[in-house]
Amino acid sequence: MSAARAVVALGSNLEGPEAQVRRAFGEVGALAGTRLLARSALYRTAPVGFADQPAFVNACALVETMLGPRDLLEALLAIERRHGRVRDVPNGPRTLDLDIVLYGDLVLHEHGLTIPHPRAHERAFVLAPLLDVWPDAIIPGRGAAARFRDGVRDQAIERLPEAP
Repeated sequence: MSAARAVVALGSNLEGPEAQVRRAFGEVGALAGTRLLARSALYRTAPVGFADQPAFVNACALVETMLGPRDLLEALLAIERRHGRVRDVPNGPRTLDLDIVLYGDLVLHEHGLTIPHPRAHERAFVLAPLLDVWPDAIIPGRGAAARFRDGVRDQAIERLPEAP
C-alpha cells in the first residue's frame, strides 16, 4: 500500500481547548506510518447542533499516512480516549474530537466511517482550516473545497493568533 494524503479535523471545547488541539497535532503526526505535512491555524467557532456549551477551537492537520482508513480512525479514537473524550451527549462538549475529513480521493461508507466527511462542505469550522492546509483540496463527489467557502460565510468563525 502506498501512502495516502489525509485531512484530520481537530476540535475541542473542554479542559483548555487550544492546548488540547495543539497537543493533538503532535500525537496525530506521531502515529505509526504517518507524517504531519501541515497544520492549520486554530479557529474559535460556535457549537453546532447542541448550542448550550462552550465555543470550540477547531483546526485541521494534513498528513501522509500508510495507515488504511479504518486503522487511521482507530488510532484517532485512541488519541481521543487519551484526552479523556466521553461520548455521552451527541454533538455535546468534548475534550477532543478527531475526524477524517478526506483520505486521498477515497469515497467510503462503512459502519462508523464515512469519507469524505459528509458535512465538511457545509461547515466553516472544517472548510477554513482545510483550505489552510490544502488550498486546492477536492472533496470527492462534490468538487473543489474552495467553492463551498461562500456558502458558509454566515457561520461565525474567528482565526486565533499564533502561539508565541
